Amino acid sequence: MNFEIFQQSLTTGTPPANSNVYLQSLWHDARGDWEHAHTLIQDLPDKSAAWIHAYLHRKEGDVWNANYWYTKAGKRMPGYTLEKEWEELVKAML
Repeated sequence: MNFEIFQQSLTTGTPPANSNVYLQSLWHDARGDWEHAHTLIQDLPDKSAAWIHAYLHRKEGDVWNANYWYTKAGKRMPGYTLEKEWEELVKAML
């Protein structure tokens, strides 16, 4: 799967088959289901999950919590759009 195919899947009712939990979370976020996206990722202990968790809290507007999770991910909060970060995340998780 590539980014374009993943993006096209947003018009369907389910994430692409064989999507990992990271991509599932990002898929649900893009479809407007922040809560489901957060539930899928919040208890995973790795840096990829922490990065998505940070992005989700940034999107929510909870800057303090987002910074906490960016630190856990070994990253800094980006100074660019949420849309660009979402795309960066998807490409990194593919």
